[in-house]
Amino acid sequence: MAIPQCHEKSFLLESPVNQDSNANQLFVPPSQRDHYQGTLTAPIVLVEYGNYQSPQCREVHRLVQAIQQYFNSVFPEENRLCVVFRHFIENSIYPQAQKAAEVAESAAAQGQFWRMHEMLFTHQHALDNGYLVEYADRLGLDISQFLQDISKQRHVDRINEAIESGYQSGVTTAPALFINGIRYCDRWSLEELIITIDTARH
Repeated sequence: MAIPQCHEKSFLLESPVNQDSNANQLFVPPSQRDHYQGTLTAPIVLVEYGNYQSPQCREVHRLVQAIQQYFNSVFPEENRLCVVFRHFIENSIYPQAQKAAEVAESAAAQGQFWRMHEMLFTHQHALDNGYLVEYADRLGLDISQFLQDISKQRHVDRINEAIESGYQSGVTTAPALFINGIRYCDRWSLEELIITIDTARH
């Protein structure tokens, strides 16, 4: 899996060209405003920048899920890990990603962000408007409210804030992952990530 992150041509993710000492640091720290699973005070906080149309973001989503399952099985009684998702949309490459993000935010307004989050990645090949309404219906959302949110673009500012926070942290393309505020620039494998997380925890 080739992930275009710190270096767009290599599976081994190298440091960005930008030599700014803060280029690999998360500019906006996680907060209650974010969409997150776990507790923000956990020893390990993963912040993922992604969008719902990128196949590489879907692969990283699955990788993060595997990490969550690992920590839940090894440390079932402890809140060791918190996962944060932030939108990062490149409209010229992924034209359906913006609407999908708005759908996720509209679901969040009805307390269903993470279920919609999973639905959108699962059905990444079908992000046309009709399908998006179908997903909202499957989750039992108030469709009238949902459609109003979408038509009035009520959540665009929040999406743009997430994208801007990515730019401020040196993100230029998704997916991007930060572990305890530091950009992850190594191989995208479960083993490598767990080693990096374990090192960051100590």
